[in-house]
Amino acid sequence: MTAPAKAPPVVDLGRRMAALQPELGEAIDRVVRSGVYLLGPETEAFEAEFAAFCGRRHAVAVASGTEALRLSLLALGVGPGTEVVVPAFTAVPTAAAVCATGAVPVPVDVDAAGAGLDPDLAAGAVSDRTRAVIPVHLYGRPAALPALGVPVLEDAAQAHGALDPAAPSAAAAYSFYPTKNLGGIGDGGAVVTDDDDLAGRVRGLRRHGLADPGTYDHVEVTGNSRLSELEAAVLRVQLRRLPAWTARRRAIAAAYRDAAPDLRWQATHERHVYHLCVARFVDRDGFRARAPFGTAVHYARTITQQTAYRRFARARCPQAESWAAECVSLPCFPEMTDDEVERVCEALR
Repeated sequence: MTAPAKAPPVVDLGRRMAALQPELGEAIDRVVRSGVYLLGPETEAFEAEFAAFCGRRHAVAVASGTEALRLSLLALGVGPGTEVVVPAFTAVPTAAAVCATGAVPVPVDVDAAGAGLDPDLAAGAVSDRTRAVIPVHLYGRPAALPALGVPVLEDAAQAHGALDPAAPSAAAAYSFYPTKNLGGIGDGGAVVTDDDDLAGRVRGLRRHGLADPGTYDHVEVTGNSRLSELEAAVLRVQLRRLPAWTARRRAIAAAYRDAAPDLRWQATHERHVYHLCVARFVDRDGFRARAPFGTAVHYARTITQQTAYRRFARARCPQAESWAAECVSLPCFPEMTDDEVERVCEALR
């Protein structure tokens, strides 16, 4: 008797790592043999390659996506007594990074179709204390960049390859958390910018405020946010495959949409990279219980519904709350087989 096929998982990082062999193992061995494990040639090479991929002058590798946001905010002058406008529907690190600078996050509702920061509501949230705005490119779909008269810091944690390099933003913050489209074997992040001064300050902030290693003069009180050489080497291997991976994600999402055009999908966008392929269901629990494939929820609570962040709420965010109550992430990763994709399509029809 033939064993029943396993249900397609929502993600399987083991497949990614297996597909990268032997090149991945060779890259790790190269770092181990080198004796250089922090801020060395792998990090320098990855920064140059990722900056070129993004179409920007600088990429500064740091310890996580949250740190990429936090250090960018500090470099933009955000700190105690200031405010930063953020979407109410996002992962907690967006708001946590603001709080880590001593500033106050100001959550604003999102648009119903794409779950991006609502530009008009964002404009209404600006005060004389506002120093920045963080639009989040949620699920890999580019969000509108509001013109609020303050610097725009793009939260691109889920949007590798989705951003317009000509966009009028001060910087973009990326995450290399393992599940991301470009994900490492641990935490990691990067600040990408065309601003020489901002890039220089972030480089100092990531190493205890040491602006010039040759002087050993620490010019700011800060901490450690370095990316390891191992992570950089792993990311370099993956970056070469990212365009093909993105094409596969887009093909999978298109197949799902064609199979079930009447589902309430996140709005399309020509630059969407589908870190997550998300639809909305009124009876989310029922759908997930019936689905013959893996699912996940990103995210089940808005920022203003989180216990630690409720105090920052200033207005109701009904669209964000609706997204949080109904969103479901479907399997969408490059290593899915055609058979698995078809099985999901059949279940959605």
